Amino acid sequence: MGLLRKIRDTGRVAEPAPPRPEGVLPQAREFGGSVRVRCVDAGSCNGCEIEIAAAFNPVYDAERYGARLVASPRHADVALVTGPVTRNMAEPLRRTVAAMPEPRLVVAVGDCAINCGEFAGGYGVEGAVCDVVPVDLQVPGCPPGPDEIVAALRRVTGR
Repeated sequence: MGLLRKIRDTGRVAEPAPPRPEGVLPQAREFGGSVRVRCVDAGSCNGCEIEIAAAFNPVYDAERYGARLVASPRHADVALVTGPVTRNMAEPLRRTVAAMPEPRLVVAVGDCAINCGEFAGGYGVEGAVCDVVPVDLQVPGCPPGPDEIVAALRRVTGR
């Protein structure tokens, strides 16, 4: 009984949530505070993918703000696209975004997705993500930190 008393007397111990993000996207109201996220690697060095994985781990925990990873674009509300779009990934990226139901958002994660970064002018590079599909939100950095990715997802969910 000592352990139950300790639990009852201690109560919930957790950090308070950070303040709501500024600049919440207008589509956040349509999503109702919860989005399903599909990650698309369009030709990156995998630095951004590591940071996205860290954003969903128990330390940063993007799921507590209403963002959840899904395996199919047909179930996704948001596409997190990383890397410059290679020639071989341009059409699959277009098809992935087209398969997502409306309303949908595309988030370009990292400098390479925003402006091709180190890969600008490469022979196999089609261009930045905005050259292939419309981009609604950008997360700059090489690679952006998990806290920046979570902040961008919070702008999408409004939480």
